[in-house]
This record gives sequence, C-alpha cells and structure tokens, in this order.
Amino acid sequence: MTKIAFKMKLMRGCKEEYQKRHDAIWPELAALLRESGISDYTIFLDEETNTLFAVQRQGDGAQSSQELGNHPIVQRWWAYMADIMETNADNSPVSKPLIPVFHLD
Repeated sequence: MTKIAFKMKLMRGCKEEYQKRHDAIWPELAALLRESGISDYTIFLDEETNTLFAVQRQGDGAQSSQELGNHPIVQRWWAYMADIMETNADNSPVSKPLIPVFHLD
C-alpha cells in the first residue's frame, strides 16, 4: 500500500460549496475510487491560501484519483467542480504532487 499527497486550489469564497458537494459525493464516484484501490482519502483546506491538501492510500498497482481522468464518472465530477476550483482545459483540477519528507507511525 502506498500513500500519496497532492495539492489543488479552491476559488476564494467556495469553502462551503466545496464541503457541501463532498458531503454528498456521488455513490458511483465513491465506488469507483474504492474499486480502483483508493482508500483513506482525506482532503484538508488551508483557509489562508485556499489550498486543498489531499492524502490517499493506494493498493498495489492502483492509480491515484487524479489518474482516473478517462473514466466518464470522473470527467462528470471534474465538470461539476470546475466552477469552484482551479482547473486545466479538460476540467481536471490543477494538481501538484507533494513530496513526503517525514513520517511517524
């Protein structure tokens, strides 16, 4: 099992809407993530910078949530979220991988 982290950018003033949409995450999207080997997925918000920090575990050989972009469910989710996040031309969130520098079990 691998743990990865990445950051994304939320538009100013969209915290409540982002939270609302994730509180009602589509069951088919949650199922796809689980079926793809993604678990223990958490997103944190730095309110000073509107930076979202995501951490997820991946089963051996699993793709990250950001690598599932060819799936129609993910494409629909990205389009749904595009009005409140920084996105690329294909509606995927602008996402930057984070490098682990410390870990304590």
